Amino acid sequence: MRISDAIRGAAAVLVAAAMPAFADGSPTPSGEPAPRRVVSMNLCLDQIAMRLAAPGQLLSVSALTADPDMSPLADRTAPYRLNHGRAEEIYLMRPDLVIAGSWISPATLSMMRNLGIRVEVLPPADSLEAIGEQIDRIGDMLGREDQAQWLRRDFESRLAALRQPPERGEAAIYYANGYTSGGKTLAGAILRAAGYDNIATEYGIDDTRVLPLEKLVMADPDRVVSGSHMPGRSQGEAIMAHPALIAVAPDARAETDRDWVCGTPDVLDAIAGLE
Repeated sequence: MRISDAIRGAAAVLVAAAMPAFADGSPTPSGEPAPRRVVSMNLCLDQIAMRLAAPGQLLSVSALTADPDMSPLADRTAPYRLNHGRAEEIYLMRPDLVIAGSWISPATLSMMRNLGIRVEVLPPADSLEAIGEQIDRIGDMLGREDQAQWLRRDFESRLAALRQPPERGEAAIYYANGYTSGGKTLAGAILRAAGYDNIATEYGIDDTRVLPLEKLVMADPDRVVSGSHMPGRSQGEAIMAHPALIAVAPDARAETDRDWVCGTPDVLDAIAGLE
């Protein structure tokens, strides 16, 4: 069962009430003063920063975070300016910290640093364990260590309650253009936590790569998790409507959605959705 938006909102209010009102400028673990003007320019990092930042501390998040098809927190972006990852627009916000993902353009990163902007680049959280580590790192950067500890403990305790033993059979993840995700991906970790063995492992796939439809059909998994259909769908999505795929586990199907996109506490909803 998915956690409703109403429950999400209520939880956010309770968490905020338990947190100090604002970053007071005291030193972070790195010895830097806690930043007061923070810009996040990555969909996944935005969602953690939004949960941890003090009121008024986070100025801007990426425009993707306001897209309800991509972000579970889209309805909470009104207080923030939306950025499009351009060095010029971010410079004009006069940030004292920019949080960026590892896919940032080298030219953009170089320009911001040459302009004297502190930029911290973080890799994606591609496992459930990495989510807690990501929360800690962003909490340290923001000078919000106590809030990060609370959020990590809450995430890990809820995850422990959701984890299922691998006794629910085999499952396949199948996306547009015939891609699947193996065990060393976030999607694979979600599948494993829900109690399923991933057929990608049988074919030696650990990362995200093409799995021929014929191999998926021959594996005959107990469950199929297909990619979500995006607005203005492409021809690449046609394979997910193939009759042979539809005939596999017709009564045990699921679809990835915005809770599968990023390594954030929202993956708990993705796991729960497979029960």
